Amino acid sequence: MTEYEKFLQRLETFIFVENEPEKADIIFVPGNGYPQMAEQAAALYKRGVAPHILPSGKYSITLGKFSGVQAKSDKYHEEYQTEWDFLKDVLVKNGVNENDILKEDRATFTWENAKYSRMVTDRNGICVKKAIICCKTYHARRALMYYQKAYPEIELLVCPSDADGINRRNWKNTEEGIQVVTGEVTRIISQFSLMME
Repeated sequence: MTEYEKFLQRLETFIFVENEPEKADIIFVPGNGYPQMAEQAAALYKRGVAPHILPSGKYSITLGKFSGVQAKSDKYHEEYQTEWDFLKDVLVKNGVNENDILKEDRATFTWENAKYSRMVTDRNGICVKKAIICCKTYHARRALMYYQKAYPEIELLVCPSDADGINRRNWKNTEEGIQVVTGEVTRIISQFSLMME
């Protein structure tokens, strides 16, 4: 194996974090316009993995508005103002009791998802010892880092979804895959100062 191939393997291992789900206190769903992560959270909830789900998100800071439903718009077709509105609708349509869905609708990027989620769980008196993050496959490392920063005392598991077809097995096969994975590395580096807050 060449040094370049070793580098790509290490990059892949770093970015694509995945754990088996275990019994937890809460499931976090960072904001986005894809339903797959919330659908997975709902499936875990219905299996009794966790009693609460906390979707988080207002909209993308770069767009300044909800980007719209990115997949399965035939099923999820309401007028959503925020990512949280969208994710809540996905959860409810997939069998989650509304009373078990917490609300965080101010976050505009991943660090805010984590930081504001911590405020929500603290305000609601939810003692979190173990949590699951449902996010995109290639968003796993960054989400894990930020939620670990917001919840340094807990165990976090990542149960990602292959929402847009880019995953650990195929990311090197397309220009889009390469761009999103290397883009995650760039974001982790450029947003390093956020971790120092």
